[in-house]
Amino acid sequence: MQLQRPSLVQEQQLKLNPRLLQAIRLLALPSQELAEQIRQELEENPALEIVRDASEVSLDLINERIDESSRDNESLYEAEYSDEAFGFGARQNDPMAVMEQTIATEESLQDHLISQLGLLPLSPEEYRLAERLIQNTDENGFHILPPREICPDCNQETLERVLSLLQRLDPPGTCTSDYRESLLVQAKMNQNAPPGAIEILSSHFKELQTRNHAAIRKALGLDERSLLRAIEFIRTLDPFPGRQFSKERPRYIVPDLAMWLEDGEIRIQLNDGTLPRLSINRLYEELAAKTPKGARNGHNEAEKFAREKVERARFFIDTIRRRNETLLKTAQAIAEAQRDFFIEGPRGLKPLMLKEIAEKIGVHEATVSRVVNGKFVQTDWGTFELRRFFSNAVNQESGENISKEAAKAQISQIIKELHAKGEKISDRIIMEILARQGINIARRTVAKYRSELGL
Repeated sequence: MQLQRPSLVQEQQLKLNPRLLQAIRLLALPSQELAEQIRQELEENPALEIVRDASEVSLDLINERIDESSRDNESLYEAEYSDEAFGFGARQNDPMAVMEQTIATEESLQDHLISQLGLLPLSPEEYRLAERLIQNTDENGFHILPPREICPDCNQETLERVLSLLQRLDPPGTCTSDYRESLLVQAKMNQNAPPGAIEILSSHFKELQTRNHAAIRKALGLDERSLLRAIEFIRTLDPFPGRQFSKERPRYIVPDLAMWLEDGEIRIQLNDGTLPRLSINRLYEELAAKTPKGARNGHNEAEKFAREKVERARFFIDTIRRRNETLLKTAQAIAEAQRDFFIEGPRGLKPLMLKEIAEKIGVHEATVSRVVNGKFVQTDWGTFELRRFFSNAVNQESGENISKEAAKAQISQIIKELHAKGEKISDRIIMEILARQGINIARRTVAKYRSELGL
């Protein structure tokens, strides 16, 4: 065997300078994170400042800003990024739009439950017990410690009575041991629970988890239609009722864009109201002008420092401008490709690939991917992630294609109609109805889409 001599292979590596890396990072940031990045840049670069009144910024104000303590800076940023800065310009005059964008006061699960105790027929001792039991719940609404350990000296009958009352508070099913008990409590409270639902949760939950439907039917004497109706009902219950009051600070979505249909035209507005207008500090700009670019020796250190900071500030401002322009161009291209969505809602979505939009606006596919990633758009049909407008195709008999999202919307509508009629719901039935509508997808695909929809 002839030995192969090692050869020299020239490798090309793409080295990105810090500014280009910053530009790529800013392009990918949604409005909320971009606002935080701007805050950080304002702290680090004294040549960058927020545009104020036409009177501009006096030297005294500049010195005051430099000398501010971190506490004062925090107050300044709170003022600059107050709730009044959020919105879509002229559309803020719409009361409904303002209400939809208003952030509700944060409330914990424990606070919410305790606020309802005054409505319950409890003695002073039972009230104190109820408070202790509520404080013993985790983020799911389940007991952290067994109730008996919370009150070892309590009368068992009293403990069970108080627990029963707490479990019926809003949201129902909290103060329970696990999600099975939570589902059981919710089912017992629902007067429309179909035959077999309560029995399945109380005595045949293991069979339900393993999908041993034959064993459940045999044990409860249910026909297939009744069993499916009971299972569909159980699916409507919330296994973790406390999660809507998560102890973690919720992430509020601030849409990056607003897109709506008006007089037959799709209007697009960039939500730049969440971001401050930036400018170059006049004092730093004047100092920087005294220092030629690239100067090293023979110049005042303060002037060179000022030039460096001014160049950094200009690049930062220009990068944000280009980021917004690219986002707007991408949104315009999406609106043209998905016009039916703004008329019909999600069922009107068409198959669309990132590559198509990239070619249309003259950028790389990776750029479009960064632009749409994590960004949201407010529409008349709700607030959606921009990525939702991109979807693979599902075949139709007509030869045309519909998007995956449109197929899922159609499945959701079919299930809603079948449920309203009290008819049997199964993946095969849904597949057959879709086929009659000219949409051909496999039964396993129907099952996958139902799982993604939570139906």
